[in-house]
Amino acid sequence: MTLLEDRPDHDSEAANPELERKAERAESWRGFFHALPSFAYLIFFFLLPLIIVLVVSFSGRKATGSPSFDNWTLDAYRKLLDTTVLRIAWRSLTMATLNTVICLAIGYPFAYWIATRSKQSTRNFLLVLVLIPFWSNFLVRTYAWRVLLDSDGPITRIGEATGLWGKLLFTQPAVFLGLLYGYLPFMVLPLYAALERMDWSLVEAGRDLYATGWGAFRRITLPLSRPGVIAGSILVFIPSLGAYVTPAILGGAKTTLLGDYIVTQFTSARNWPFGSAVSVVILTVMLIATLVYFRTGARTL
Repeated sequence: MTLLEDRPDHDSEAANPELERKAERAESWRGFFHALPSFAYLIFFFLLPLIIVLVVSFSGRKATGSPSFDNWTLDAYRKLLDTTVLRIAWRSLTMATLNTVICLAIGYPFAYWIATRSKQSTRNFLLVLVLIPFWSNFLVRTYAWRVLLDSDGPITRIGEATGLWGKLLFTQPAVFLGLLYGYLPFMVLPLYAALERMDWSLVEAGRDLYATGWGAFRRITLPLSRPGVIAGSILVFIPSLGAYVTPAILGGAKTTLLGDYIVTQFTSARNWPFGSAVSVVILTVMLIATLVYFRTGARTL
């Protein structure tokens, strides 16, 4: 009995609130130090450049085009209301929205088809087909489309032979084809992830309760795959809105989008404050879209 009484009460120590708080603080500091390199990387290579762009957008402009920090002004933001800027912004928004809708219309049936394959090997093979474009550089793939759409390219020759279309290079359809090809996998993969882990017994139960195929899809499949739809739409819309490589290579002067318009402001136009202001507006739109995604879909992914 004496030996049992002399043993420390480990259960009471573990239940001590003060010890629990100390353990939580120690674990918190340990996690902070582990994540410190990541924090430093994000601060120096992401947050700091964003702050610089924001500051430059409110600065004046020297004769050379570089920012002047002697006087602060809103002239760069007032210029956003110019007709040319609004036309380019509307074109970019329209192209990004249309690309997102078309990617969803093509990607959802394809992702559904992959997710409903019975054999895992078949699924893996189809996923490899989706991932194949990532095996080469995006710039190289875009230049490949330039060859295909050129006046001597096979797509243009087929169109001229059938009389359906002419030369597509340096037109809006060419830019749209490049955007569709480049960002379609970003729609398929989140949709597949949402559909693959869905409980398909719910669909079977709905059919047993005399639901039609469309009714089961509308009431069961589509709501359960909603996180994938939201994630894929955000992943396609955001880069499409600020696309630079695709319109610069496949588009012409009449197909300028916001991405290459910003580059023009920093290079040939040498208007750094205005280019920074356009960048800030695009980043704000993208931030709002990302927050909407996290609030509506990410928690259920």
